[in-house]
Amino acid sequence: MKGMGRNTWVVPGGWMPLATTGREPEFTSHDKLSILNPSVGNARLEITIYYSSREPAGPYRISVPGRRCRQVRFNDLVDPEAIPLDTEYAAVIRSDLPVIIQFTQLNSGQAFNAVMGTIAFPADQFLSCT
Repeated sequence: MKGMGRNTWVVPGGWMPLATTGREPEFTSHDKLSILNPSVGNARLEITIYYSSREPAGPYRISVPGRRCRQVRFNDLVDPEAIPLDTEYAAVIRSDLPVIIQFTQLNSGQAFNAVMGTIAFPADQFLSCT
């Protein structure tokens, strides 16, 4: 699948609410990455979490086998530290192989659930931070 995907993705608007009213684990409030690896090889990803009032955390390391997809909840990222609930954050995801990333949020903190999804920002051409 030559030409599909990018190596660097950005999610600027993360926030996992503290409250959850739904059935667990399906309806626990969460933020999630849906990752597609169209390459034949195993993609190794590193996620760095940025906060508004403290130093970044990470890297969180995950992998996605070749020609497969994987769902990763930010709530489940605990090594090197858990991402705090009810806290604004942003994420930069870097992969050694091109991948495609979608970002979704499920907010079940009220009687009616809200789900939002968007493609993450493919930043390879624009990001020059080191």
